[in-house]
Amino acid sequence: MVFSSVTFAFLFLPLVLAIYHLIFLPVTLGWRPRLFRRMANLFLLFTSLAFYFAGEQFLVWIVITSTLIDYICGLIISGGIFGKKIEKLPVEGKRTRLQKLGLIGSICSNLAFLGFFKYFNFGIANYNRIVGILGLDSLLWHDVMYIALPLGISFYTFQSMSYTIDVYKGHVKATKNIIDFACYVTMFPQLVAGPIVRYRDVAQQLVTRVISRAEFASGVNRFMIGFAKKILVANTVSVPADAIFALPLHELTTGLAWLGVLSYTVQIYFDFSGYSDMAIGLGRMFGFEFLENFKHPYISRSIKEFWRRWHVSLSFWFRDYLYISLGGSKRGTGWTYINLVTVFFLCGLWHGASWTFVIWGFYHGAFLVVERLGLLTLLGKCNRSVQHIYTMIVVMGGWVLFRSETFPQSMAFFKAMAGFGASGPNTLKLAHHLTNQVQLALIAGAVFSIPIAPWFTRKLGEFVQANRDGSGHTVELAFQFARVVGIAIIAILSTLYLASGTYNPFIYFRF
Repeated sequence: MVFSSVTFAFLFLPLVLAIYHLIFLPVTLGWRPRLFRRMANLFLLFTSLAFYFAGEQFLVWIVITSTLIDYICGLIISGGIFGKKIEKLPVEGKRTRLQKLGLIGSICSNLAFLGFFKYFNFGIANYNRIVGILGLDSLLWHDVMYIALPLGISFYTFQSMSYTIDVYKGHVKATKNIIDFACYVTMFPQLVAGPIVRYRDVAQQLVTRVISRAEFASGVNRFMIGFAKKILVANTVSVPADAIFALPLHELTTGLAWLGVLSYTVQIYFDFSGYSDMAIGLGRMFGFEFLENFKHPYISRSIKEFWRRWHVSLSFWFRDYLYISLGGSKRGTGWTYINLVTVFFLCGLWHGASWTFVIWGFYHGAFLVVERLGLLTLLGKCNRSVQHIYTMIVVMGGWVLFRSETFPQSMAFFKAMAGFGASGPNTLKLAHHLTNQVQLALIAGAVFSIPIAPWFTRKLGEFVQANRDGSGHTVELAFQFARVVGIAIIAILSTLYLASGTYNPFIYFRF
């Protein structure tokens, strides 16, 4: 079940929200809030497991098992497994062998789940390829079972693992309440495609949250914005992107290659940021505040800045739990470069079991190293537009690797983009893919990739504040009315598009 589906939007979500808020009503009224907040957590837990079961059936056992293991490991690390009072561990304190074993058990179990279900097929395919090249056909594995990739396993394993690491490091206190912990791990708004929420960011919310009308309305607003980004923009540009990347390589002209990459550049941002917007909006409807996952990455002026704005929860996860653990930049320049490349190699592998993802990771790691070697200094002397053009060219080149099924396909795209594409009547082929709807979606993608809405809101706030006794109040009311009407219009358009059965893929469900 995906958020941008009729079943979710018009059946599952309204029903769940109605029952959840009925359970939560005593909390709002101040009557036994602790009890009813816990009941709400329990309902949200079962609802989330049902949501996952609807898409993955009995593979739900993986997330349940992972949750139980990390819950127990958290108790082992904190000492709570032996009935002791749970206290937050000292940040710089020594850890016993049992505490270290608890952490190792959590990390190994999560990586074992991720490694087996995500990389087993990839490993077997590469083993057979190597054995075949060596001429050892008798050692080929022909009848090996195919392992299906469970939805969201890359997200919830990282999320659950961050809990035990934070408990071990003394950044958060372990919890004895398995309902609260399981609710945190399995919460359906961010279960299958993030953002990767850390326990320390929602621990207090699990036990003290309240829901106001303003927060709920903000959640609905944010959900509808994400819904429109997904349905109206990402889905529209996905049609030419998928069609062009499916073309035989000998038909790939320069114009088609650029259109395919441009369409995919818009698609992946509006697809994933739209999903994150919907997740954040849903969280607010249930009383939770998740951290922002995208901060207008396409306005970046370097690859370093891009990774501070793109998929922020994953970038910070790799920074805090891997890059810093490897030594970060404290072991000298050479090790800093090695650590950066290592992190982005693993980041690429995290995204998918394919060599194109690995190369994409190395590609970004290499540019980060080159920027540290002096390119950032050189760029700093250039015009801002030059910095932005450089960043977007590098990012779009990375998306070629990310989207391509094979390395030869990505090389064919690079060749075509450089002007050495297939010959032939390019205009007619472009016109076939560049429909009026696609053009409109690409323009909308370009406009809303920049922070125009936050800028306008800020300027409006300044005007209202400066004219509080004059026209400011009237302008503010007019803006609020226009925003409600605007949200209603995009909600209706998105619903009509969804009901019409338009192409509706979700890129990050592959990961």
